[in-house]
Amino acid sequence: MKILVTGTAGFIGYSLAKRLLKRGDEVIGIDNINDYYDPRVKYGRLKELGLEEREFKFNQKYVSKKYPFHSFYRVNLEDKKAIEEIFKKEKPQRVCHLAAQAGVRYSLTNPEAYIQSNIVGFLNILEASKKDVEHLVYASSSSVYGLNERMPFSVEDNVDHPVSLYAASKKSNELMAHTYSHLFNLPTTGLRFFTVYGPWGRPDMALFLFTKAILEDKPIDVFNYGDMQRDFTYIDDIVEGVVRVIDKPPKKDKCWSGRRPNPASSKAPYRVYNIGNGSPVKLLDFIEAIENALGKKAKKNFLPMQMGDVKATWADTFTLERDFNYKPSTPIQKGINNFISWYRKFYGV
Repeated sequence: MKILVTGTAGFIGYSLAKRLLKRGDEVIGIDNINDYYDPRVKYGRLKELGLEEREFKFNQKYVSKKYPFHSFYRVNLEDKKAIEEIFKKEKPQRVCHLAAQAGVRYSLTNPEAYIQSNIVGFLNILEASKKDVEHLVYASSSSVYGLNERMPFSVEDNVDHPVSLYAASKKSNELMAHTYSHLFNLPTTGLRFFTVYGPWGRPDMALFLFTKAILEDKPIDVFNYGDMQRDFTYIDDIVEGVVRVIDKPPKKDKCWSGRRPNPASSKAPYRVYNIGNGSPVKLLDFIEAIENALGKKAKKNFLPMQMGDVKATWADTFTLERDFNYKPSTPIQKGINNFISWYRKFYGV
């Protein structure tokens, strides 16, 4: 298939593009390569995809030197005209929208970035997709569960109490997608990712920050005094789930009722799924797994909970298993070992 993937300089987008190319799909990648975190990692991912320019110009097409069926555009999501022109020129059959302004804490100090990228940018993707795209898959987040305390988090739960603008923007994406599924019969699937980690991971995430600090003999910040849990999900498991979802556009739910509405489906061709390991790990156990992989103990700086953060996440993956016969399963120590091996190689430490 011809698949447009946004955010291919990003963690999940890069990994997905590589997987699709290896199975024989044609991939059009787009990314603005911003400096939210170390651009060297982003350029490194693009290099792995056969894109080795030192400076990518905006709105210009680049063809991979490694994968003949991969092309790339540097473009801002909020540039409506540029997005329209790419869709018109490339005519993708399916779209996987992963690009976004990420990060919970960054949204506390730079809220405008989230409105432009995650709201205006997503609207532009929806508008460009509404006529001819067979299936739009987009990244939501476990952050939408906000103040919810009933575990595990289910896609059938109410998610109207976010605790960060980032989470609110992702919830907004789900609402916007449903509108376009209803009005234009555009099949859309939202994926609520649960703490993705692994090789080529984001430098602003805990695994990256902890690894760097431990190797440099610096203390790590342990929030809520270590009393936290996360449903860590390995990148290969995430990509496998995303590929299966791309291949199976949702249909209208004939059993859906407006009297007892299920938030995860609709009369329209619309679905929302959790992708998580389904087995939360205590933060202190996570740190211990990093210590085991590095062969070095961490110096811990225990701190109170951060604004916009939540104490625990835990994915109910029942509907993902039911509809796609799939459940992430990589053990945390194996995933961390793989990350540490990549980190040492990439940074030469």
